[in-house]
Amino acid sequence: MYQYSSLLQIGVVSRRLASGVAPARHTEMIPMAAKKVSAKARAAARKQRDKWKMKRWYTIRAPRHPWDFKSIGETIGESDEHIVGRIYQMTLQEFNGDFTKMHVILKFRVKECVGQDALTTFIGHHHQTDHTRRQIRRYRGKIDDVIDVVTTDGYLVRLKPLTITQKRVQTSVKQAMRLKTREVMLAFASKNTYSKLQESILGGDLEEDIRKAIKPIYPIRSISIRKSQLLQEGVVSETGPTLDEIHAEEARQESELKAKKAAAIAAAMEEEESDDSPSILDAAEALEPESEKAEVVESAEEVAEEEVAEEEVAEEEVAEEKSSDDAVDYSSMTVAELKELLKAAGKPVSGKKAELIERLSA
Repeated sequence: MYQYSSLLQIGVVSRRLASGVAPARHTEMIPMAAKKVSAKARAAARKQRDKWKMKRWYTIRAPRHPWDFKSIGETIGESDEHIVGRIYQMTLQEFNGDFTKMHVILKFRVKECVGQDALTTFIGHHHQTDHTRRQIRRYRGKIDDVIDVVTTDGYLVRLKPLTITQKRVQTSVKQAMRLKTREVMLAFASKNTYSKLQESILGGDLEEDIRKAIKPIYPIRSISIRKSQLLQEGVVSETGPTLDEIHAEEARQESELKAKKAAAIAAAMEEEESDDSPSILDAAEALEPESEKAEVVESAEEVAEEEVAEEEVAEEEVAEEKSSDDAVDYSSMTVAELKELLKAAGKPVSGKKAELIERLSA
């Protein structure tokens, strides 16, 4: 008599092993009845909140200088702490619409949240790698450098210029061009603020100054500041439009746009109504008896005019037939042709040609 225990063995090891097959392992012993989920755990699972419902949208805005809090995108997060520190990237073409700057990538970092607005700081830019590689070709010279500059408002920025020469150059020439580039960039940064430095880098003014300085040393093909990086922030300027002023300006522009759209739609509807569709007054006048009489008179006059026109057309056709008969030159026709015409007209066909012509013309 076998004695059953309260535990069930899930797996049983087979004693017969096939050749080359490892023996099976013994499984663990588990209770017969599965553990039931408590009512407290079920209630907690039901009360679990949906995290997506807790999130909200934030408008990402560019810095105050020199971007004037321009809206550059949107992001979603549960709270301000989740948004602060995020880095947002976009191309310069998306920012100002310049197609020639589609390879320039701008980087912004969120520093604080004011309501639904996420305010950012410009932390640098870089050129796409494929664009930089296209500039470098065989038998050309490449001059790279890394320069740390400090602006008048205390911002420490790292700049990386890239100069491409027309042909290969010696190391001494590269060193001279590198030193001249460094001098120009350090002098420019020491006289301008961080916002002015951003404008000159992205607008190309600083690159043009460098070009003029190093062009007498050796002919260059192109020069660009391929990367910039903000290492340390300085004094934040408080001048310029405030965030409330920007909100008021955006609301005014949006209201103007809505008014223009409404006016355009109303004008289009008025044109459609005035073109083909009859108005309500026209329909009411058409139901009056006097208008019906006027319509009957107009239709009778139209019928009479059509009959007169048809008679005139018939008279013109008869006159044309007569003129065409008069215009026929019977003398140039043969006797056989003349006899056929006489037969068709039911006249005698005997006699000479002159007699036949005389009968046809009569």
